[in-house]
Amino acid sequence: MNVSTWVWAVTLVALVAVLAVDLLIIGRRPHEPSMKESGTWVGIYVGFALLFGVGVWVTAGGNYAAEFYTGWLTEYSLSVDNLFVFVIIMARFAVPRKFQQKVLLIGIVLALLMRGAFIAAGAALISEFSWVFYLFGAFLVYTAINLLKEGENDEEDFKENILIRWAKKALPVSSSFESGKMTVVTETGKRLFTPMLIVMIAIGTTDLLFALDSIPAIFGITKEPYLVFTANVFALMGLRQLFFLLGGLLEKLVYLNIGLAAVLAFIGVKLFLEALHTNSLPFINGGHEVHWAPEIPIWLSLLIILGTLGVATAASLMKTSRDRKKELV
Repeated sequence: MNVSTWVWAVTLVALVAVLAVDLLIIGRRPHEPSMKESGTWVGIYVGFALLFGVGVWVTAGGNYAAEFYTGWLTEYSLSVDNLFVFVIIMARFAVPRKFQQKVLLIGIVLALLMRGAFIAAGAALISEFSWVFYLFGAFLVYTAINLLKEGENDEEDFKENILIRWAKKALPVSSSFESGKMTVVTETGKRLFTPMLIVMIAIGTTDLLFALDSIPAIFGITKEPYLVFTANVFALMGLRQLFFLLGGLLEKLVYLNIGLAAVLAFIGVKLFLEALHTNSLPFINGGHEVHWAPEIPIWLSLLIILGTLGVATAASLMKTSRDRKKELV
């Protein structure tokens, strides 16, 4: 897939413009969005992603469009998992509802910047060392095992890292969020940081950890940096509106971790198989390609990911429905 410099430039300008509009809306009126507002924005962003995929289909062909849709769906699902941690962080630091949009938006911008850096690094590694897919595959399988070990998401799942603990001890932090700014000046003229800064550190470091999972996952679906980047951007745009739209539904997705673990494990195995096709490691088949390794087509990957996530969602809703009926009896 040949993507010219001007296409990259137009794409980046368009995406930055959308983010700028979002920032202006949030900056003008911090508030808790209604279900209608959240649903409208989620629908708009999903529509943008679907239209973008059609554009890829028209200009580059159906296979690349399928890669984009599969990558976008995978990243979107992983982003929903991000929301669980965001909910915990919001609760842990008692962020007022009217400021949660601002926290989410800044967190998403940080995630975009981090993923952009990881995508560039990942693309450079892949172009130079095909064996890096072995590492990506092993990392995804390891991540899948860790997801299976996790229980239901609760506040104990979030552990304050060393940077958060240092900031809370070393920085002068006020007890109130005030107007939602990072700093505030007291009546005596002393400048203090607000808890908003600590929340931003928590969100930023969490974004970094999630980027480590998501980038190898999408490189297991497509090797095209343009599709990797755009799939990540479309998956993150609208995440804050989805946060308010889903609301309590997040707590009902009790099997999402299992579904995501299965998806990551599948992509990890897929990466191993693809690495075998381009093998250059001397201790594996004498440094030659392994012909017996099956090749998984993109349409089958899309069906497996859709089916796995669909089953996990349906099973989660059925379980929570049964549990609720038992409580009423």
